[in-house]
Amino acid sequence: MKYDRILIRYGELSTKGRNRKKFVDQLHKSVKMALVPFPFAKIEVKRERMYVLLNGENEKEIARALKNIFGIQSFSPAIKLEKDIDTMKEAALKLVSSIYQEGKTFKITAKRVDKTFSLDTGEINSLFGGHLLKNIPGIKVDVRNPDINLLIEIREEAVYLSCETIQGAQGLPSGTSGKAMLMLSGGLDSPVAGYLSMKRGLELEGVHFFSPPFTSERAKQKVIDISKKLANRNGHFVLHIVPFTEIQQLIHKQIPENYTMTATRRLMLRITDEIRKRQEALAIVTGESLGQVASQTLESMYAINDVTNTPILRPLIAVDKTEIIKIAREIDTHDISIRPYEDCCTVFVPSSPKTKPKKEKVQFYESFVDFEPMIKEAVSKVETIIIKQGEKMDAEKTEESLF
Repeated sequence: MKYDRILIRYGELSTKGRNRKKFVDQLHKSVKMALVPFPFAKIEVKRERMYVLLNGENEKEIARALKNIFGIQSFSPAIKLEKDIDTMKEAALKLVSSIYQEGKTFKITAKRVDKTFSLDTGEINSLFGGHLLKNIPGIKVDVRNPDINLLIEIREEAVYLSCETIQGAQGLPSGTSGKAMLMLSGGLDSPVAGYLSMKRGLELEGVHFFSPPFTSERAKQKVIDISKKLANRNGHFVLHIVPFTEIQQLIHKQIPENYTMTATRRLMLRITDEIRKRQEALAIVTGESLGQVASQTLESMYAINDVTNTPILRPLIAVDKTEIIKIAREIDTHDISIRPYEDCCTVFVPSSPKTKPKKEKVQFYESFVDFEPMIKEAVSKVETIIIKQGEKMDAEKTEESLF
């Protein structure tokens, strides 16, 4: 028996009270974007649930698309029925029979939202369990660890049957917490920081610093490939690629070597903040984890943060490297991040970077150079790439598309 829809559960969104509609509307937009490759699928939005009507589309392919969407607690391929017991019994038997194999066990899980329905949950479990035992030879009950769990949900408008619950990405729908800029390198940390930020409802745009010929096109492609993975989470991802060669060369010419890393991070943050203003974002996200490397000590963060009053979000601040690697594998960015193509931060790293830089010292060193015209020029030459899930990339120069 074929499923005719997918039932989506909201999870955390159900606790949002008066703001609930805003969150559900945004989830609807995310689901709609993910279903663009499935033109016959339709979406029904209700207060407690969302439904994807399959209309002949491939249920498993749609399930794969839904699995990545933040804001979905779980979902189930389902059949919609009228509240007629004989019809329900016949459908339940066909559904379980279609997936039953010799030796498998089952249980019934009933949920009666419509309290006017003639049977309570215990009676539903008993009636339908007995019906399956009587009509499927060899099937046995296992209430603790069944192979097949038949879900029978009695709602006001209809009855829904399902034998599978698929875990969603959870979190909050994209954009419900505002927009931020993600400082995106080609390493392990920043994609994970981006993923965790998106999970809390942030719409992200990436900013990557590119220093040819010191960094290669393959290093740039790494970041584009990582961006594709992030795009799969909310349907699209905007990546801003900043030409950084001249600024980086000037830093290494004018700033003492042990302070070049601090100065470089400060300049990157200033440029990202300028892009943030033009994109009307409210915060900057970084992949910093406290104490991992020289630029991530508390003293370094203090000296680097001095250049902006914009909130800096650090989702990985208390996460160790083992946990970061684990999440990177789960979100499928790990193998891309470990490709042996270095970004500008690793290519230009000094032999002995200052681990406890003084804000006053780096301010003093920078005071001999007017970086402002170079910052404006770098921002004006940003290349913007719009990456859409399941579509080819559309690359445009920033002057034409954004600024």
